Amino acid sequence: MPAFSLDSSGHPVSDPQTLNRENIPIADALVTDLPGIAIGVRTADCIPILLFDSVHKSIAAIHSGWRGTVNRISARTILEMSRLFGARPSDIKAVIGPGIGYESFQVGEELVLNFKEAGFPLDKIWSYRGPRKEGSMEGGHHIDLKECVRLTLVECGIPEGNINISDIDTYIDKSFYSARREGSSCGRNINAIILK
Repeated sequence: MPAFSLDSSGHPVSDPQTLNRENIPIADALVTDLPGIAIGVRTADCIPILLFDSVHKSIAAIHSGWRGTVNRISARTILEMSRLFGARPSDIKAVIGPGIGYESFQVGEELVLNFKEAGFPLDKIWSYRGPRKEGSMEGGHHIDLKECVRLTLVECGIPEGNINISDIDTYIDKSFYSARREGSSCGRNINAIILK
């Protein structure tokens, strides 16, 4: 079965029967069961997620920015792995890679409302830290994107013990690219997985 790709809302952007390594479209998620083919995502603060189904031998690479996280792109990707390859969430191992951390993801109130309306438990993913201090990450509203992704994976049925979360905050750690720190034209961090 060829690779299959999804946009940030989890909608297909390719026909799995015609997709190959020469014509992969720009997408936020890729899944495949082809051995020897690396798939990956480029990020610069967004959350990369890599999935591996050890039983049915399939993999996924997901780019989960705030929109993809609100739209639960990781859950939609797991559904595609199940539909295409017979994957079961209980067999999937997940890595939530380096991305912007809770301390650094300062957002406006309207973004908090997006997460609330999407059903995320604000008591676990959000904090208000008083008036925002201009030019810093002090104060304001903060969202924990990695925790949002973790909660989504657990809701899908991936065992908590199968989820590995990087503690690297790409905004703070200057060995990683950060669009928030450097601007959107900065380089990108590569997060890839290959099925052997």
